[in-house]
Amino acid sequence: MKRYNLDGTFFYCPVDLTLSVIGGRWKGLVFWNLRDGSRRYGEMKKILVGINDKMLTQVLRELEKSGVVNRKVFEVIPPKVEYSLTDEGKKLLPVMELMSNWGEKFAVNS
Repeated sequence: MKRYNLDGTFFYCPVDLTLSVIGGRWKGLVFWNLRDGSRRYGEMKKILVGINDKMLTQVLRELEKSGVVNRKVFEVIPPKVEYSLTDEGKKLLPVMELMSNWGEKFAVNS
């Protein structure tokens, strides 16, 4: 059986690996909100109703560590940081589009 390695964690199914990158309560929402371009932390905090600072920071770090989100720091005062999808992250957008479309149809039909 083939194994897939992501940061020292082994998966036996590529779908499981993918879900470990974008799955969970907040990861998919954070990722989806970066689809149209860069956003600052405060923008995401306003959009993602119910997320606290600790969780948003954790999710952004995990997505960055997975290589799907880029963190760009501007050397200005006050500090400015923007988050965007990496090229690897953009490759997931068609999958997320399909998930979004399915979710809309499923919600209507259930």
